[in-house]
Amino acid sequence: MSSITGAGVSPGRVIGPVLQMPPAVPEPDAAVGLPAEASIEAETERLKTAAKAVQAGLKARAANASGDAAEVLKATALMAADPMLLKSAAKLLAAGRSTERAVWEAAEQVAAQLKALGGYMAERAADVLDVRARIVAELRGVPAPGIPDSDVPFILAADDLAPADTATLDPAKVIALVTAGGGPQSHTAILARALGLPAVVAAEGVTSIPSGTEVFVDGSAGLVVPEPGETERTAAAAYAARGALPAFDGTGTTADGRLVPLLSNVGDGEGALAAAAAGAEGVGLLRTEFCFLNRDEEPSFEEQSAAYKAVFDAFPGKKVVVRTLDAGADKPLPFLTDATEPNPALGVRGYRTDKAHPGVLQRQLEAIAAAAGQSEAEVWVMAPMISAASEAAHFAGLCEAAGLKTPGVMVEVPSAALTAGAILEAVDFASIGTNDLTQYTMAADRQLGPLAELTDPWQPAVLQLIKATVDGAAATHQPPKPVGVCGEAAADPALAVVLVGLGVNSLSMNARALSGVAALLKTVTLEQAKEAARLAVTADSAETAKAKVRANLPMLETLGL
Repeated sequence: MSSITGAGVSPGRVIGPVLQMPPAVPEPDAAVGLPAEASIEAETERLKTAAKAVQAGLKARAANASGDAAEVLKATALMAADPMLLKSAAKLLAAGRSTERAVWEAAEQVAAQLKALGGYMAERAADVLDVRARIVAELRGVPAPGIPDSDVPFILAADDLAPADTATLDPAKVIALVTAGGGPQSHTAILARALGLPAVVAAEGVTSIPSGTEVFVDGSAGLVVPEPGETERTAAAAYAARGALPAFDGTGTTADGRLVPLLSNVGDGEGALAAAAAGAEGVGLLRTEFCFLNRDEEPSFEEQSAAYKAVFDAFPGKKVVVRTLDAGADKPLPFLTDATEPNPALGVRGYRTDKAHPGVLQRQLEAIAAAAGQSEAEVWVMAPMISAASEAAHFAGLCEAAGLKTPGVMVEVPSAALTAGAILEAVDFASIGTNDLTQYTMAADRQLGPLAELTDPWQPAVLQLIKATVDGAAATHQPPKPVGVCGEAAADPALAVVLVGLGVNSLSMNARALSGVAALLKTVTLEQAKEAARLAVTADSAETAKAKVRANLPMLETLGL
């Protein structure tokens, strides 16, 4: 078989046998109806019991995971007992469908509605279909679909991976991921980086490779080679023989002494402790959705305050940047978001939910302030999905009323990058969310494999908007107000160098990425970083930008990055 090219999303060069994801749960026969002796009431209860069992299993997985993995599992668990799904299935039961067929068709309807909405909601369709298969398996009393078992380490191939599967991969067994779908910012890519697995996504054709075939995977180049030759074996051997990356010593710096704080993205207290143990200089992004998911009502002041304090206590005397609730789009909440929005990615999400539901944001800020007052952390707070200076000013006012001294904004849409100067008149800092900034700049859903080239944060247009944000911070303020990056771009060591060269002050990433980013930064001067930024910004494509910069950073090869 010839080699297959996709989007490389997590570095590493390995060789191993490929195993394909097992077949999906067979579709229940439409011709088989509800047995004559079965009652609709009893079967409805059996369906609800199965859904609750699936939800409990996913929650248990979430409890044993942390960070991105835990958040993805919690969101999927929410889908398992989705009222819309269960109500639709109950109606089909009443119409004479078998229990399995009822949930199958109901999930198909819900998934179709989500796909039609596009954007992030389309991404949730995969979760619904994953949950459907798990519920049908539960009803049949058979194991749920999942990662294949093997006595030897293997490379996992799939069309795409359900978040619940990706979040619980065992890196001791799965040594690389290759998928036909997905993109550089998809959940599969994000979690592969969090697990430190070499990964290639949007690699059309990988599902045709027979299980057991030996395969070479280059997660940097985006290359999958069945039946590798001597060149690939040499590359894999060199990667295997590389020296271990030095542990991050807690100080991010360039070779000539420019300090670049390296922070971590976390989702709960457990993740914060793990980040602190990895040497993170603070938290650049605390995702507060973990308090709100899997609930039918807003968490209490006491619940929120205790959850935030658990994170703050992991970083006494250090900066913790809290992102206020980013509900909507891919994180729908039954008590807060409108499921009928035609395009949720462009709808009432993030900061905008304050207009639809006044008071939720203010109460959250008060809980954050209470937790901050009981801890030694330096707490900063930022609002997601800010699009205009007036919104930034309003958010700053809410923070002041709550007693929070350092308000900021997420830069996720082009308008915020282009008007960064005016926005930073109202707040104290900006943090760039490259995942959303990329998809909004390129008008491309970050989950779609066919658009993987467009959703690559190496896109020159995205880098130019990052530069515009930094320039805006410098044009109207001396010294410039700080601009950080907390999106997935910061976890790519080569791209991290570019970001520093563009003038970004701090980088926040998953804890596993800290050592690689720190090691590479220590090998380049600020001038070399600026040259890398110039090469990337002036390139004509994401592929060219990445290739030019990597060719100019020979230490990447030495470090195995």
